[in-house]
Amino acid sequence: MKNLRKEFPVLTHTTYLNTAASGLLYDSLLNFRQEHDLDFLIGGSIFREHQFDFLCSVQKTIAEFLGGSADHTVLTPNFSLGFNTILNGIEKNKKILLLDGDYPSINFAVENKEFDVCYATINAATEQNIEEAIKKYNPDIFAFSLVQYTNGIAIDLDFIADLKVRYPDILIIADGTQFCGTTVFNFSTSGIDILGCSGYKWLLGGYGNGFILFNTGILDQITPTSYIDASVQSNHDLSYTSLQARFQCGHLDTLNFGSLQYSMNFLSKIGVLTIQKHIEELCRHAKSEFSKLNLLEEDVLKRKKHSTIFNIQGDKKLYTYLREHDIITSLRGQGIRISLHFYNTIEDIEKIVKVLYRYR
Repeated sequence: MKNLRKEFPVLTHTTYLNTAASGLLYDSLLNFRQEHDLDFLIGGSIFREHQFDFLCSVQKTIAEFLGGSADHTVLTPNFSLGFNTILNGIEKNKKILLLDGDYPSINFAVENKEFDVCYATINAATEQNIEEAIKKYNPDIFAFSLVQYTNGIAIDLDFIADLKVRYPDILIIADGTQFCGTTVFNFSTSGIDILGCSGYKWLLGGYGNGFILFNTGILDQITPTSYIDASVQSNHDLSYTSLQARFQCGHLDTLNFGSLQYSMNFLSKIGVLTIQKHIEELCRHAKSEFSKLNLLEEDVLKRKKHSTIFNIQGDKKLYTYLREHDIITSLRGQGIRISLHFYNTIEDIEKIVKVLYRYR
């Protein structure tokens, strides 16, 4: 892993603990992007003649990376646009369960569309709270982030798979933006019906790319009847009228989606299991060290498993102090968010711990 750090120039002059805000650009991806634009420069429209086949190959790469089906994978510029498109196809009389305090791209997107909304609380007993909310409110849909963006509480994947078995009629929609790329994952056995993701964080795909995976038959369920009727009667090409076209409308950018594909292949070459084990080691060490300093909230300490994101007690003054020591973090919620990826090391954690001691 330390050899791979050479791919990331930012790491030569900063301790980068901010993947939850933005994954890093790296040398070989930059080379790909430059070659892509050079080909476009030389070829013009000829370069775009094979875009359909290329974008199909991107769908295949995404599906293979996450254990889905290429036929049920759609490309979208980001999670938020894809999620809003999903919501626009759902009848307004549906009841949607959310997690209180979840990412605004989920919660506000639902709340501003006049759905019947109910909530479960995020704390040490989040999974229990979800089940109690389901029993109490009987929702049609459960939409949530797999990892909470402020404090890093991660929803137990085994719980979700079991939840789907016990409540098969609930449509489960998950945002994997703070999750995909951190661990081995198989969408087909996850119990999740729809998984959306933006590619600019742990997938290192840069901006302007995202995707949605659907289980078999789900696209039909969330497509308005009026759209289906019009598509059957239309003489237009399927690229305009298919169920996928509702998401993949317009001219998708081969640079952005090529970057996502390149990075997924890059991560696969490293080995997602190798990345997972390294990140787990880093997170265990970080949780232990931050606990010694009494910097973590009680709900996080009580949970057995945690994600790659931590929120430590601190204010803008501490955030500025860390930045002055070339430690890159984010202000989120009531504290300072720290996030770890495979290019981070134990030494990175030791550095921030030493600076925190010095600050105190």
